[in-house]
Amino acid sequence: MPISTLPAYEQVKAYVKAQINSGAWRPGDAVPSESALQEQFGLSRMTVNRAIKELAVEGLVSRVQGSGTVVAQLHRISSTLALRDIHEEILERGHAHTSQVLLLETVRATAAMARVFGLNAGARLFHSVLVHFENQVPIQLEDRHVNPASVPDYLSANFHITTPTHYLLTHAPLTEASYSIEATLPSLAEAKSLSIKRTDSCLVLTRRTVSGQHVASQARLVYPGMRYSLSGKFQL
Repeated sequence: MPISTLPAYEQVKAYVKAQINSGAWRPGDAVPSESALQEQFGLSRMTVNRAIKELAVEGLVSRVQGSGTVVAQLHRISSTLALRDIHEEILERGHAHTSQVLLLETVRATAAMARVFGLNAGARLFHSVLVHFENQVPIQLEDRHVNPASVPDYLSANFHITTPTHYLLTHAPLTEASYSIEATLPSLAEAKSLSIKRTDSCLVLTRRTVSGQHVASQARLVYPGMRYSLSGKFQL
């Protein structure tokens, strides 16, 4: 796909990757500053910042305190799963993305969820449940809790025209993310939402994101195993 047709932040990522892959930028070389990339591409600082953060998560660059961003050393080994917006992922495959909002509410944090967010049990959280479709076929059930301190207007978002992931990346810029993956059978409600059987295996990705001083979100993403695969990237 030509760089000009990519989403804005992906244009920056593609440019940086091209310089690294061609050998023009060697391990330890400085990457242009975010302000320089902002001027070069005519993009917002937030968009450029997202691109650099994702490149760092992917292990291609390193952010050095007081020294800016440099190309990562080749001996560094990383196994990563990039945080991607499912809408953009589906569009890249040339398919149509739609979603259905099943639930959008305010809840009180259980003891377990309070520990995830570093809050007191009973603290207020936002809760959303959506099904994402690829060409009208359900491929992901997204069950997400959000910290109101990070995204106070989350419940006002129109998730028929944007996704929770995109909204969070825009309103609560990512500073850290962690995830776990397991294979499991769906609950009755999950099977119904995904139009699968209770005996059909699913991939479940639990993802926690941090923005600044707060845990911003935890999402349980359920994928029908027969329709989806998750892949990582190893770099030497």
